[in-house]
Amino acid sequence: MVSLLTREFLVLVLVANLIAVPIAYIAMTYWLRNFAFRIELGVAPFVLGGLFTLVIVLSTVGYHAVRCATANPVNAIRSG
Repeated sequence: MVSLLTREFLVLVLVANLIAVPIAYIAMTYWLRNFAFRIELGVAPFVLGGLFTLVIVLSTVGYHAVRCATANPVNAIRSG
């Protein structure tokens, strides 16, 4: 169950990154064009941003999965 939930969130994050990276690259290239000292955008900032996002997603899903697995189901039924 945890792997299914994790897989769903990972797919969503990967799709979001696939949409965001080209838009961010184009926007940053356009913005950096106006500076006197120009730099070239590399792949590293985009890869690090994607990895950081994946780490946050995996830690959040893992935390909630452990919290739900260790919760007492009687309390959930009683309050629901």
